[in-house]
Parts: sequence; C-alpha cells; structure tokens
Amino acid sequence: MRFLARLAITMLVFLIISALFPIEFRVDNWVTALGAALVLAVLNTIIKPILTILTLPLTFLTFGLFTIVINAIMLEMTANLVGGFEFASFGWAMFTAIILSIVNTLLTSDLGVHVERK
Repeated sequence: MRFLARLAITMLVFLIISALFPIEFRVDNWVTALGAALVLAVLNTIIKPILTILTLPLTFLTFGLFTIVINAIMLEMTANLVGGFEFASFGWAMFTAIILSIVNTLLTSDLGVHVERK
C-alpha cells in the first residue's frame, strides 16, 4: 500500500511541477507521469543503492547533500527512458528531486505521531 501511495504522490508531483513550469519540465500527460513514476521506482530500487555506495565518501564530505545530486541523476535517467518526460537542464532535475523528497517525506511519514492500540 505504501508503494502505491508513493507512486501516486510522485506522479502528482510530476504533474504539478510540469503545470507550474511547463518550459523547464515537460510531462505529456498523466499516463506519462505514471510511467515515469514507475520507472523511477524501479531505478531507485536497482541503481540508486549502487550509486549511493560508490559515492559514499563524497556524500559524507558534503554532509549528505550529494544525495540530491544522486536523486537528480535518477530523474535524468528516468527522462532518458520515458518519452514525453524531460527536463530543460540538470538544475531542474535537482529542483524536482528536492521538491519530490520534501513532499514524499511530508506525506508518507508518520510525522512523529504514534497511536497505541489497547
């Protein structure tokens, strides 16, 4: 269930950012956004752990900020694999990665609220 929620959130973020900035970030339609979200999920499962391990010293030196670059690389790879989904520049991929990370953190976390069942 959590996977479907993250997939839907990612798709909506893609659609919203492309509606707000149509020249810098293009998504043709909601089907393309869903396909891009699915491809991104697969790439994050397979490729991202390898990149994270390979760039661990750099990530450590930048206090974790290099993960934004890794996320942008994942988005650029997604754009290369999905037609109708593209960024005007790598900076826009980084901007989208930041927004996507913030939204996913806010909407899929418990926000520190725990309910105990009796």
